[in-house]
Amino acid sequence: MEGVRTAGVPGLYAEVRDSGGGTGNAGRTWRGAAGVADLGTGRPVRPDMRHRVGSVTKTFTAVAVMQQVERGRIRLDDPIGDHLPVLVPGERGRKITVRMLLNHTSGIPDYIPYAFPSLQEFPSPTAAKSLDDNRFRTFRPAELIALGLAAPPTGEPGAATGVYSNTNYLLLGQLLERVTGAAAEEYITRHVIERAGLRHTGFPSGTRIDGPHSRMYEALYGVLDPPRDYSVYDMSWTGTGAALVSTMADLNRFYAELLDGKLVDRRSLTEMQRTIPVRALDGSTIQYGLGLHKVTVPGCGTFWGHDGSVWGARTMSLTRADGKRQMSVGINLERWNRPDSSGQPQPHPIDDALSTLYRTAMCAPTPEPSP
Repeated sequence: MEGVRTAGVPGLYAEVRDSGGGTGNAGRTWRGAAGVADLGTGRPVRPDMRHRVGSVTKTFTAVAVMQQVERGRIRLDDPIGDHLPVLVPGERGRKITVRMLLNHTSGIPDYIPYAFPSLQEFPSPTAAKSLDDNRFRTFRPAELIALGLAAPPTGEPGAATGVYSNTNYLLLGQLLERVTGAAAEEYITRHVIERAGLRHTGFPSGTRIDGPHSRMYEALYGVLDPPRDYSVYDMSWTGTGAALVSTMADLNRFYAELLDGKLVDRRSLTEMQRTIPVRALDGSTIQYGLGLHKVTVPGCGTFWGHDGSVWGARTMSLTRADGKRQMSVGINLERWNRPDSSGQPQPHPIDDALSTLYRTAMCAPTPEPSP
């Protein structure tokens, strides 16, 4: 973690859990933090700080949808137009299923480039203008969904390879609202967050984070120099796709409960772990199920979880398939890579430092108990 800080991240916090490796080492938990929560005051970060966890929210939303599948209120292969005919009308509503929204094969583009139009000007110095314009703006989900649906499709519904899109998960939030009669955030809070026993996780009620937290610094690939604090922000721009606030301890508990079959049944979990190739927002290809990433680390194992990114904050939370090793890391800087002359973000020492941290946290051998 000190290596990540030295490479240029102001502050980061993490929790690693290991429940394997012999009777003398069962149930060990390590928590740590490095760096500062506030560049202006030098206030240090703490391991228990609350953090905007971005798209890790998608797993919570997917769990809520699967709970409704188990109750028979939703079928994975239902056309979304059967439930939301006004939001997704016509042929598109008939072709796109709930499953396609969950695994990003709907062909519906991400709305973010249209809700934040100045991003399309990158690498111009004005590319960050929308981030400031929208700081205190309250979006309606239907408004953002309409932006995504109006954009050129990324492919045919049900394609073999998906394209990651936040629009999909806003639609799933509206689906939850339709079938449960409650706001999606309220349903997820009662039936996912509280059921998992999470004490420091929730959707923000305003622009500020309740409880101890860091400032969150956005660099926007060098456009913002020095990086700008966006810890105060109206998160209606991302809702059931990426708005949750949590702690690293709560994230590890959540994924442990999920993968142990305590939030959805085994049949649902099997569906969630049925992956396809999906093109992520950064252009890389990930193995994506229904709200879950599959990450295979050579020589270390298969992990399940999700990463997350919002303005100024990054999160990674992964749990090994056997449940015996978990890692959650929060970082208070985002989009640190600077572009070359063609505008393509280039590798940064932070990338290597984070890779080293992740591999150490996930793969460090558990010491054998002393004889």
